[in-house]
Amino acid sequence: MKEVAGYLPGCLSPEGVQWRTLSFSHHGQHLDVDVPDLNPAEITLLSAHLRDHARAYLKTMSVAKIVAIIDEAIARLLDRNHPLRRKAEMLLPIVTGYDAEMIRLGLTGYLKTFRQPQLKRFLAEDFNDPQLLDDFQPRPNGGFARAFGPDLLMHIWAGNVPGLPLWSLICGLLVKAGSVGKLPGAEPLMAGWFAQLLAEIDPQLGECLAVVWWKGGEAEAEKHWLTQPDVVMAYGGNAALAAIKHQLPVTTRFLPHGHKISVGLVARSALDTRQGVDLAQRVAYDVIRYDQAGCYSPQMLFVERGGRITPQEFAEYIAHELRALARKYPRRVLSSAEANSVAAWRSREEIRALQDNRILFGEPTDSWSVVVVDGPEALMPSALGRTLKVVAVDEIEDAIALISQQKIYLQTAAVAATPRELFGLAARLGQAGITRITAFGSMTSPAAGWHHDGRFSLLDLVTFTEIEASAETAAERFAPYAD
Repeated sequence: MKEVAGYLPGCLSPEGVQWRTLSFSHHGQHLDVDVPDLNPAEITLLSAHLRDHARAYLKTMSVAKIVAIIDEAIARLLDRNHPLRRKAEMLLPIVTGYDAEMIRLGLTGYLKTFRQPQLKRFLAEDFNDPQLLDDFQPRPNGGFARAFGPDLLMHIWAGNVPGLPLWSLICGLLVKAGSVGKLPGAEPLMAGWFAQLLAEIDPQLGECLAVVWWKGGEAEAEKHWLTQPDVVMAYGGNAALAAIKHQLPVTTRFLPHGHKISVGLVARSALDTRQGVDLAQRVAYDVIRYDQAGCYSPQMLFVERGGRITPQEFAEYIAHELRALARKYPRRVLSSAEANSVAAWRSREEIRALQDNRILFGEPTDSWSVVVVDGPEALMPSALGRTLKVVAVDEIEDAIALISQQKIYLQTAAVAATPRELFGLAARLGQAGITRITAFGSMTSPAAGWHHDGRFSLLDLVTFTEIEASAETAAERFAPYAD
């Protein structure tokens, strides 16, 4: 099979640009994906085209109109009879290796985040008055202000989770930025399909977008691309992000999202025989969804002693659920490096099990592993690929010190506790570096308006222009009615 990915506006003819082929295979199925790889002259032409059309059209649109167009595009992708949705369900399993049913359910849940009501909530999270993006609005301290998005926003995407590029692409649209996105090699399909839908709904809007590809680290192409945008939003490993930052002009705003670790905390109040099985199912779902590839997936669980279910029993419950889910949602085939990492992690834990109080659930042939440790252990990354460590603590607050050692890498924490415990823990988790607290079962599904890594999704993209009250007063002197 063959598929053309990416999206080019009208200034470039698809027949005139160079295309590279990315190849994917899964369970005997093979797919070649052609992606546009532009030369310096084409990069310059495209960047100028996007800037000009964003200024002439996108920035003149109301936010409400932009939201309606996004909502229509998302509605089409949610329709399982739409050609692009059918294509997504057929091709994404080949490209990513993830189970087809997991992708189907995951796409639906993810896409619902971008319907019109959720986008309104998204805007309200960052702007008390979203009309700031449309026109000057009065400020409480006098005067007026308006928010302006960049003329050209570059997105450098990671492909660890299908459809992930839509998040930043939609953010760019909401602040009326012309956008160019770099396709991830691991999942180069969804971003281009989404841009294609937007262009079908509003062809002029389509002239404000481009979705391209270049090989990361290729000096000439990357250097030329990175001189074009006003703002760069990038996702990926910390080393790759550092390399991008090093190449950017000092005047270019850089918004990186790098490697993160997420955890779970279970208080004894949540460990009763009525709640325990359901809670274990939710934990297991968070682990298996996209095989912990997301930065919001749990890698370690801290479980408080003293409940009706012991930490070891709870780990057994989780292992049971992972075993059941492995039959329903098979793990994708791991790369050699990933398989070696999982094997090394298991081997270390097996050796340590001979030395201290820890138990390993799951056989080497299983697609999952759970380790329970009967004593404090500092947070460390797991091997991913459905590997989880459960650490018993005497008091749930003891987990804070074990977590905080990874402060700069922390992101999401799922908490199972009473309301009073939740808010007490939340304050300490925030001080430790956690930026998102959620329920088990929801770790991999951030809510609309989520502040990624504790930052503003939209406010970080804009600059404000303020008309001070003195300027307004002075202008009155020159009005025709002043005499």
